[in-house]
Amino acid sequence: MKKLVFILAVAVISLQSCNASQAKNKSNEKAEAPTESVSAKASDEGGSVKLTKEKFLSEVWDYQNSPQEWNFKGDKPALIDFYADWCGPCKIASPILEEISKEYAGKITVYKIDTQVERELAGVFGISGIPAFLYIPKDGKPVMTSGIARSKEDTKQMFKDNIDKILLTSN
Repeated sequence: MKKLVFILAVAVISLQSCNASQAKNKSNEKAEAPTESVSAKASDEGGSVKLTKEKFLSEVWDYQNSPQEWNFKGDKPALIDFYADWCGPCKIASPILEEISKEYAGKITVYKIDTQVERELAGVFGISGIPAFLYIPKDGKPVMTSGIARSKEDTKQMFKDNIDKILLTSN
């Protein structure tokens, strides 16, 4: 009887791990869909812009030529989302930021940096936990925040509050 219970327990655990693995793969497939709306360049209609090192150096800050002095190159305030595809909270923030980028189209630019691909950029800002968000006002120093709120609604409100307070106060 003990052997039968043991064999059943092992079978149940094995089946649960397979189901969990399949569910994880399905959730990863769903989570990658919003990144399709990420574009290579900013538009007046909104949408986030994926940053590479080269694009960052030309559009945001050339830290190679002026490493000690922040010199923002953008023409309007910006918000940079430091994320990774495997990060659960990043997957929650991504569609919210897409909405935000459309709501604030023409007022701010929303950028995204994949920390797994652009490790140097993550290192420049000392990113050790994600999601992390860099708010860059047109004039002045950038402000880094991290994490999301408990709900999607609260997270969206957090972004709006930070944009209004940090990015749009002097405009």
